[in-house]
Amino acid sequence: MTASRTTATLHSILDPLGVHAEHIDVVWQTMLWVCGVMFLIVFTFGVLAVMRGRAKHQGQDVTPQHRKFSIALVVWTTLVVLGLFGLTMTSFFTDRALVRAAAEPDVLIKVTGYQWWWDVQYLHSDPSQRFKTANEIHVPVDAQVLLQLNSQDVIHSFWIPNLNGKRDLIPGRPTEFTLQPRQIGIYRGECAEFCGLQHAHMAFDFVVEAKEDFERWRQQQLASAPTPPDAKTQLGLSVFMDSACSMCHAISGTPAFAQLGPDLTHVASRRMIASGTLANTPENMRRWIINPHDPKPGTLMPAVSLPDEQLDALVAYLGTLK
Repeated sequence: MTASRTTATLHSILDPLGVHAEHIDVVWQTMLWVCGVMFLIVFTFGVLAVMRGRAKHQGQDVTPQHRKFSIALVVWTTLVVLGLFGLTMTSFFTDRALVRAAAEPDVLIKVTGYQWWWDVQYLHSDPSQRFKTANEIHVPVDAQVLLQLNSQDVIHSFWIPNLNGKRDLIPGRPTEFTLQPRQIGIYRGECAEFCGLQHAHMAFDFVVEAKEDFERWRQQQLASAPTPPDAKTQLGLSVFMDSACSMCHAISGTPAFAQLGPDLTHVASRRMIASGTLANTPENMRRWIINPHDPKPGTLMPAVSLPDEQLDALVAYLGTLK
């Protein structure tokens, strides 16, 4: 494992920090150098052809250059064949390496794309060890991660540039995706297929952490939501259950079990809300509840109109869901 990071990484395919991304980077580097050399050769021949044309136009004898150009043409053709063969073999061996990297998974996760957020379910052979979250995926460093991908509405595309390529999510056609991150950090993931008005605001955090930190987080996620600790948060729970919130969201340990929107059982533990659109702060949570179409026009979440006292209580209650 390389040196750990505690902040978000550079969001780029040129910063490969996973086994699969490293294999893909080999293809990129090979194509860059091969095509770069080919470009320089073509450019050089272009310059020589212009110079030869000018010499011929000025009446100079260019016959002695014919043999040189014939030899150069043979060399150029050979280089093209070798370059294409090299790119083909690089692509082939990279593809084989990606298949070998998809070994028996240490973590199995089901990810479903919606307009415009990500439903994340951690699967396990023991049903009591399963749980759901949204727009945030945690995995241990160096672990083999298998993602089962699907879409509930339109075509989405799952992409974490630093860790692997893109994989389309097509409704009714489940697919799989493997990752093996080598470095601790917070990676930005996103939808890479235009899927509607809020396509640009369909991001997620992919958090790679030490094994003990991941296990601590997993145990936290398995727990039901805590009981409201005071009168204000108790009022907040009542507001949640009596308003439109409970018609779309689930909170484990309460009568709320709707599945139309993200699971909110541990929403306060997430770094972002609204699928990577807003930092998870009380102010942004309040803003999101009363007018979600302000930061995210076109979102399918309706505005919830509440008196200030009830809104404050609701935000305070959601802040306890860690």
